[in-house]
Amino acid sequence: MTRHSIPPIWRDLPLAVALTAVALVPAWHQHGTRLADLVPERPFGLLGAVVVGIECLPLAVRRKWPVAALALVFTGFAFDQLLGYHTVGGVALAVALVTAGAHAERHRRSTMVAASAGFAALMVALDRIGRVGPADVVLFYVSLAAMWGVGSALRVNRHAETERTRHAEEAARAAERTRIARELHDVVTHHVTAMVVQTEAARYLTAAPDRLDETLSAVSDTGRRAITDLRHLLDVLNPGHGGELRALVEQTRRAGQPVELVEQGTPGGAEATIYRVAQEALTNALKYDHGARTTVSVRYGSAEVDVRVSTDGSGVGTTAPGGGRGLRGLRDRVGTLGGHFDAGPGPGGGFVVTARIPVGAAS
Repeated sequence: MTRHSIPPIWRDLPLAVALTAVALVPAWHQHGTRLADLVPERPFGLLGAVVVGIECLPLAVRRKWPVAALALVFTGFAFDQLLGYHTVGGVALAVALVTAGAHAERHRRSTMVAASAGFAALMVALDRIGRVGPADVVLFYVSLAAMWGVGSALRVNRHAETERTRHAEEAARAAERTRIARELHDVVTHHVTAMVVQTEAARYLTAAPDRLDETLSAVSDTGRRAITDLRHLLDVLNPGHGGELRALVEQTRRAGQPVELVEQGTPGGAEATIYRVAQEALTNALKYDHGARTTVSVRYGSAEVDVRVSTDGSGVGTTAPGGGRGLRGLRDRVGTLGGHFDAGPGPGGGFVVTARIPVGAAS
């Protein structure tokens, strides 16, 4: 399992637990943020442990529920200050603010207003039970606002990268449709022209039944080839065809190619490009290494997908494919998306096709 396929909660949990553990260490008490001088300071006990838990543990869900995590962390931070614990768990507030700024998609303005109002209420309450320095309050508020700003900048960059990838995919699809249109024109022109010529010739062969039958058979064969080629092109144009990777593998197996499909992670984008890479690679496997053991490996991540198709060189026609139009088109398509594509002989024979396809910025 790749890092990007691990649920966010499990990726964020270690930080939440580690910060909680550090905040509970007695030697680190009274070493955190101190917004007011409280006398006397409350001794740390079970209530202190509960406050630290409320302040730090919500970081485990900071990316799944960023606003709720921020609210809980701020509540724990407020009690930390009001009760005079001043633990290092206050760091959780900065982390929660950055995460909320980066991942909160709804009610962002109301979240900022509510957070500012909560901070103001906390300052008023602290001023009533202890001495609060106005300059320190302003500096701390500006620091917290900067944490939200950092998260917002990360969010903008992530969305810009996602949009760039989307436009690149659209451009690649448009280029692919243009290429298919050219191929469609070639198929129709070649096969139909041949059928017309053969049919015209048949008109003058009524006196030679043997040659007439041969010519009509050629017309029939040409028509079948045209139908096969057109069906292949129309399959590629089908919008839902890009996700039928398992069907493609099964179809290749029926054609006599022992194919193993290995998938890791959860699909999250670029399915059409993944399908086209696998389709072209398996087509080459049938042509140049027919009957050889073939492996299709797809590793899905939140930022990119790695595709690898390889044969072992034990089939018929083991010469590796060259730079045909299909491979060149895929190299251009993947390159347009900002990825990497490579095809060539394998180290132990056969050939290997690899592609690294971006699907958006990492969260």
